[in-house]
Amino acid sequence: MHNFVYEIPTKVYFGQDQINNLGKEVLKYGKNVLITYGGGSIIKNGLYDKVVSILKNHDINIYKLSGIKPNPRIESVKEGAKICKENNIDVILAIGGGSTIDASKFIAASACSDIDPWDFFSKKAPITSALPIITILTLAATGSEMNSTGVLSNTQTNQKMGRDSEMLIPKVSFLDPTNTFTVDKYQTACGSADILAHIIEVYFNNENDLYMLDSIMEALMKTVIKFTPIALNKPDDYTARANLMWASSWAINGFIDGAKQHSWSAHSIEHQLSAYYDITHGLGLAIIIPKWLNYCLSENTVDKYCQFAINVFNINPNLDKFEIAKLGIEKLSDFFYSTLNLNKTLSEINIDDTYFEEMAKKACKGDKINGFKTLTETDVINIYKMCL
Repeated sequence: MHNFVYEIPTKVYFGQDQINNLGKEVLKYGKNVLITYGGGSIIKNGLYDKVVSILKNHDINIYKLSGIKPNPRIESVKEGAKICKENNIDVILAIGGGSTIDASKFIAASACSDIDPWDFFSKKAPITSALPIITILTLAATGSEMNSTGVLSNTQTNQKMGRDSEMLIPKVSFLDPTNTFTVDKYQTACGSADILAHIIEVYFNNENDLYMLDSIMEALMKTVIKFTPIALNKPDDYTARANLMWASSWAINGFIDGAKQHSWSAHSIEHQLSAYYDITHGLGLAIIIPKWLNYCLSENTVDKYCQFAINVFNINPNLDKFEIAKLGIEKLSDFFYSTLNLNKTLSEINIDDTYFEEMAKKACKGDKINGFKTLTETDVINIYKMCL
């Protein structure tokens, strides 16, 4: 196991009515706040009015940026940074899911820089400072409320890229499961697929690791598998929503990594689907991951599949190890496609092989993906074809 440093300084207020602490937390960073949000669901369910009332009661000046889309665009970042610079914004308050929070992270960085925000991605320009970010989470999925990463899309170049910086870690996050009660079945399902994908990408690894971390990942996966069906059937089940929300944060806040060195193969492959076709990220991952796992199964990797199948899905450990491995993949597939009712193939969502070669080249960044199994451009094309 590699040496590592773990530090996530995000202060989390978890539970119902914790939003009452919002005003005092915002005032720690300043009086001018930019509220960022997406399509307006927070207005319909009353959350926006509640937030505004709290801020006004603390004499906080409010500015807003709405309309942040899923697979957030660079245009929203540019618009947000402009508002920040023109109005001396002190702190950004992101209300929403991962798309809103990711966009807000790069608004925060761009507000403190004069470069084109896309340079943070295309040229890996350093992120040396950023405005403080506070989040109010409304969808359990990306874990962006408690980590240092964000992903943006550039529709002009068909690129979707991620960036990591300690400057992007939210200062405070409010996680109230009741704010996810109104999330519809489709987004709940996609969010749960995203959470599972974050864990699976770390879990399936050839490096020697801590038994402790593997056990925690297995518990997190079982949590998602247990509570998602409950949330789908009873959207206002507090226990189910709370378990999914907390699992989402811990799936990708760095704790389970153990300083693993490999790349996230399935995410690299899926990001191209989102970039070219603007599909929901969790849906793309649900389509790709079982095929990717099948593609990577070999004599060298089978033991990890067995561990997964036995400990997560209770597959009979006395069976042949390849049978155990394949049953584990089947169980995961059944969860994605039957329990979550997500699409199984790209053909079902009208995606063909037109851009597979371009997408594979971008996924591999012109070289290869050093993941659970090293993947070349040809390998990635083969996985896309398996998804048709």
